[in-house]
Amino acid sequence: QVQLVESGGGLVQPGGSLKLSCSASRSVGSFNSMGWYRQTPGNQRELIAEIKRDRTTNFAGAVRDRFTIARDDAENTVSLQMNSLKPEDTAVYYCHALIVTNKGWTRYNNDNWGQGTQVTVSS
Repeated sequence: QVQLVESGGGLVQPGGSLKLSCSASRSVGSFNSMGWYRQTPGNQRELIAEIKRDRTTNFAGAVRDRFTIARDDAENTVSLQMNSLKPEDTAVYYCHALIVTNKGWTRYNNDNWGQGTQVTVSS
């Protein structure tokens, strides 16, 4: 059982910054990928930033030039630095870790989630 614990959410004014951190119960380098999703009421959870095992990164278009994701193997954490925050960034942010296993021709995705942390951008 993988445990992911997020921290760092809160209230920030538009244009401000926040850093979210996700602490994992096992080596973060062992996951196929880790990422951050966000969800607003009535909407599906959406991927906003991802870092793969080889440290390549992907970002949603809405955050590409403002957010960065980093992995610290020594601390077993993945962080999301959010700059130039906008009211539309308000959401619950979830840490995600993917474990992929292959049995024969079948690929199994094991998705692991943190409990979520609220980020509110408001003046």
